Amino acid sequence: MKGVRTVATTSPAGTATPLGQEPWPPRARPIVFLLAVFIMLAFGDKAILGLVGPPMMEDLGLTNAEFGLIGSSFSLLFCFTAIFIGLLGNRVSPRWLLAGLAVVWSLAQLPVLFPVLGFAGLVGTRILLGAGEGPAVPLASHTAFTWVPIRSRALAAALLAIGGGAGIVVGAPLLMLAIQAYGWRAPFGVLGALGLIWAVAWLAVGGAGPHLYAAPGTTAGNPLGDSRGTPGTAAGAAGETVPYRRIFALGTWWGAVLAGFTVFWTLGLALTWLPTYLEEQAGYAPSTVSLLVGLPSIFSIVSILVAGMTADRLLRRGASRRVAYGVVPAVAMVAGGLALIAMSRLGAGWPLLAAMTIAFSTGPALTPLTNAAIADVCPPAQRSGVLATAHAFATTGNVAAPFASGLIVDLAPTESAGFAAALDLAGVLLLAGAALAATVIRPDRHAARLTGA
Repeated sequence: MKGVRTVATTSPAGTATPLGQEPWPPRARPIVFLLAVFIMLAFGDKAILGLVGPPMMEDLGLTNAEFGLIGSSFSLLFCFTAIFIGLLGNRVSPRWLLAGLAVVWSLAQLPVLFPVLGFAGLVGTRILLGAGEGPAVPLASHTAFTWVPIRSRALAAALLAIGGGAGIVVGAPLLMLAIQAYGWRAPFGVLGALGLIWAVAWLAVGGAGPHLYAAPGTTAGNPLGDSRGTPGTAAGAAGETVPYRRIFALGTWWGAVLAGFTVFWTLGLALTWLPTYLEEQAGYAPSTVSLLVGLPSIFSIVSILVAGMTADRLLRRGASRRVAYGVVPAVAMVAGGLALIAMSRLGAGWPLLAAMTIAFSTGPALTPLTNAAIADVCPPAQRSGVLATAHAFATTGNVAAPFASGLIVDLAPTESAGFAAALDLAGVLLLAGAALAATVIRPDRHAARLTGA
């Protein structure tokens, strides 16, 4: 019977470990940490544009729509490379794929250091950066899932997502210092150098892990041929598959995509326009803005970790995956949607900062849980491609949000009214995404449908 396989791990003595009690392999924690740093750099790359927005626009004479176009250009090839590299990840070791992506990021960032690079050059470098970062989250998630037991997928995905929040919390103040000391181009060089350093570290210690699951009672080496994996443990991948159209027709997959679209719309709005909003509408100084934009990221770490731990605990207690992976993030998204709508109706000060923090910190709890839900539904041999395809379509929200929001601001009678309309639109979308997550993400039912059980 084709479909999702169950898991059997084997202890050194050859005795089976009961499902749900499998330990993490010895190297799993440092590998997951290194993958979290990978995501941290990816989010630093995304956040940098919002931080350099005002000085860049002044230096190059950009309109709001032109600046929004630079932000949206990041996602032009994002979808295509996410799918292509994700499918390639079913066959090629992530050791080489992830290192290659980090090198591409660096090659995209470093040319910005040269003053001759103007509007057209920035659009080109952001397109290249997006092409390199498109597969980052799904491929890192797939790699992490090869190192942890099934029950720990939600927690591992949450730890990677925390890396994204840390990229803004840690990176924003440091990058702002570089901007103030050396100009708006300097942070691009910093991130380019860090990408190369990470690639070297990953080639030294990284690779696929032992938990590419096979049928109960089997043991297999690492099917990707990665010498840094752990052969002979919990099962590699014997490659049973189902037609992709059957997976993509499941509500768990397309529900995760559409709900994720609304989250990534909010993320695109925050990364591109939130610093400008705080500086020009709320009146905060640039140095203060670099600290304030970290607030949502700090609390997104909390919301992601709480959601991941809540889902893990619910599953331990026998709750359905619909509740753990659909309802839990939907509750968080409702809070975020209402806060987005409230933001433009509050004056500067702590009410605005509280609403901003809730608005941009709760939605990210969805992504790691839907990654785990999709991984539970699809066959292991297709997991990388299915995760990447879902991520690619969901992140089209990043494509539309920066440009659409900039256009709304330009067309509004005042900038204040334009920002209010952009925030309201993001809030309504997030509420709609919450309704989808709570109602159509049903991994238990859809896994059974896929296998015919």
